[in-house]
Parts: sequence; C-alpha cells; structure tokens
Amino acid sequence: MIVSKQKPFTEILAALEPVSRVFLIGCAKCATVCKAGGEEQIWQMQEDLIAAGKDVTGSVVIDEACHMLRVQRDLRAKGEMVKGAEALLVLACGAGVQSVSAGSDRLTVAGLDTLFLGNIRRFGQFEQRCSLCGQCLLNETAGICPVTVCPKGLLNGPCGGMDEGRCEVNGDAECVWYQIYLRLRERGKEAPLTAIKPPRDFARNLRPGSLKLDK
Repeated sequence: MIVSKQKPFTEILAALEPVSRVFLIGCAKCATVCKAGGEEQIWQMQEDLIAAGKDVTGSVVIDEACHMLRVQRDLRAKGEMVKGAEALLVLACGAGVQSVSAGSDRLTVAGLDTLFLGNIRRFGQFEQRCSLCGQCLLNETAGICPVTVCPKGLLNGPCGGMDEGRCEVNGDAECVWYQIYLRLRERGKEAPLTAIKPPRDFARNLRPGSLKLDK
C-alpha cells in the first residue's frame, strides 16, 4: 500500500490562500488505512477549514483515488458541489492528486505527503520493503529486498561494517544480508547469489512509464 501523512495545516492553508470555496476529496483505500484521507480525516479537515474562514462546498471519499475513470465519475456525481468550489483539496497519495487534477479544471491542492510503498506490520505500523525499482531480485534473496531494506542498498552481501549480524547504520536492526543468508540456509541454500550483480539501472524507475495488461 502507499503510505502517506497529512501535510501541516498551515501548509495546506497557504496553498488555498487565493480561494475561499473548497471541495474535499479523500481515498477509501491507502489513505484511509493510513488515517490520512478517510471519512474521519475529511470531516476533521472540513471543520478546520471552516474555522479558518473557508467555505466547504462538499466532499467525497473515492473508492480508489488513483483510478482515473472512477475519479471522473465520482466528481461528475458531485457536479454542483464541485462547480461551486474554486479548489479541490485532495487527501490522497500523489497518484490520486494527479488523477483528480487530470479530470478537473479546478485548482487541485495536495493535502498529503506521499512517503513510500509499505507493508502493514500491524494497524498503524508500516514498513518500507519495496522501492519499485523495476528490477526485482527477490527470487534470489529469499524474498527480502536488500535494495530497500539495506541502508546502503548493497547487492552482493554485507558490508565490512556488519558486526555480529547487526547493521552499522542502525545498531538496533539486523543486517539484511545476514537475514538473507540465514533464511537461505534454512531452505538448503548456502550462497545467496550465484553471480556478482552489476550496479542497478536506476533509469528504469526514473523514466515515466505505463503498463497495459493483456485481457
């Protein structure tokens, strides 16, 4: 899931400074789980904006704010409320903000900061486990991503600073390569990688891209 957090209210107000009428948009998926853009946060934001002198024309929590067609459909359903607003304040990830901006001619304001793609350890606790690099090597590293979890992003085993299985960058954490080695050994494999891995092609996750799935 995409982990995000709400921007400071002063920053949101500064972005809305030129306008007085605002329509609020939340996301029922990731932003709701993060407690950053669900029903509860939309209602709280409405109260805060009214207290700050803004007029809230309405709100909607879209099932998936990153779904461009769904965003357009839900905004059309709130037609008069959207038309009455000078700006759309979006409590969703960056993808959701861009879906809204592409489907409306109104000023679109991001109310959240998008942090990372995260795993849910337990309710309200998230961990970054994937960097969306487009060059997944989890089959070779026992399902643990060293590119993301290792502070140095090392591809070929632990650095010289590893001490008794602990990370030199974060002494409270186990070295990710130590974890990989132990997990592979438990599964009957001694060598994590069969060959030296070359440097990553970082252009893969820097280039704008799209994917069309076959039917």
